Amino acid sequence: MAIEGTSEAQGQRIRLGMVGGGRDAFIGAVHRIASRIDDKYELVSGCFSSTPEKSQLSGQDLGLDPKRVYDDYVEMAKREARRKNGCEAVAIVVPNHMHYPVAREFLKRGIHVICDKPLTAQLSEARKMVKAAENSDALFVLTHNYTGYPMIRQAREMVASGELGNIRLVQVEYPQDWLTVEEEGSGNKQAEWRTDPERSGAGGSIGDIGTHAFNLASFVSGLKLQELCADMQSFVDGRRVDDNAHVLMRFEGGARGMLWCSQVAPGNENALKLRVYGDKGGLSWSQEEPNTLWHSPFGEPTRKLSRGNAGTGEAAARMSRIPPGHPEGYLEGFANIYTEAALAIRAAQAGADVPSEVVFPSVQDGMDGVAFVDACVRSSGRNGAWVKLAV
Repeated sequence: MAIEGTSEAQGQRIRLGMVGGGRDAFIGAVHRIASRIDDKYELVSGCFSSTPEKSQLSGQDLGLDPKRVYDDYVEMAKREARRKNGCEAVAIVVPNHMHYPVAREFLKRGIHVICDKPLTAQLSEARKMVKAAENSDALFVLTHNYTGYPMIRQAREMVASGELGNIRLVQVEYPQDWLTVEEEGSGNKQAEWRTDPERSGAGGSIGDIGTHAFNLASFVSGLKLQELCADMQSFVDGRRVDDNAHVLMRFEGGARGMLWCSQVAPGNENALKLRVYGDKGGLSWSQEEPNTLWHSPFGEPTRKLSRGNAGTGEAAARMSRIPPGHPEGYLEGFANIYTEAALAIRAAQAGADVPSEVVFPSVQDGMDGVAFVDACVRSSGRNGAWVKLAV
């Protein structure tokens, strides 16, 4: 891979802890795989479940020292902080409503945090998280993994360099179909907590996948959202959160945008798509074909840019590991965020500035995402009124 560490850190893995992600937890396994792809981390400890027995069994599955497998995340934070070989960073992969209380315990003890998105379930806790991160010596990284895709970095670089001119339009969508019927009462663990507003937050699809779409649009375009109007639905009878949302967006500087997210759109698996248009051209990218970026200079034929081939730049090259034609995607994008985090952590430990080319979603990006969800809920509750973000 093109991403390299400092000579001091070569061969020295970051000691990683994990909260959540025990047996049968999808995202925990994804984080563990991502952390190991570039050999930057070693899992040394964890509190894998709120059920002590399950936490211990999960630790056994992972081959951890039973003394480093905890029944309680507060106990874990205290004891790991006191150990000479305690975890240097912690991956937080619990349901949304637990992100802030868990992160707070590690941040105040100087342990770097790598947290799954969204930042929190509630706007009030998002504000607290920002303060906790600002008051800590530790770094805070949010795993909006799509920002780690090579061709997304290429798109961001092209927009920033002015190849599209002044940005006018941003179109983003993220449809799925897995909640088309009532799943939350069927024993589906993922559906059960993601449709529970006490754990997921007031936003359903808008919080789960809409935040990914919004973050991606902001990351590539570089635009700041000013106000929005949203129309959100719960199509499945009895569902307590939205499963579909349409959002109109007005950005600072005059650009306009539209966002659609849905978990009740049959035939769609993870069909995240982004289109950005300026007065000099446009870009189009699809997550299900992640190694291709379509560039349409105004008045010229559309060009296909492929990962690793001519026409792509250094930003994409840094994120690539294998030759062109071999697909890289979801896990590698996650791994790129973990590796960027590793480079930032090692720089911080050495008292050095984070290299300018190292990019990862921050606590402020997470705050923007929660403010976006909050604004969507407020707007939809007022029959689609235009509202400003409460940041």
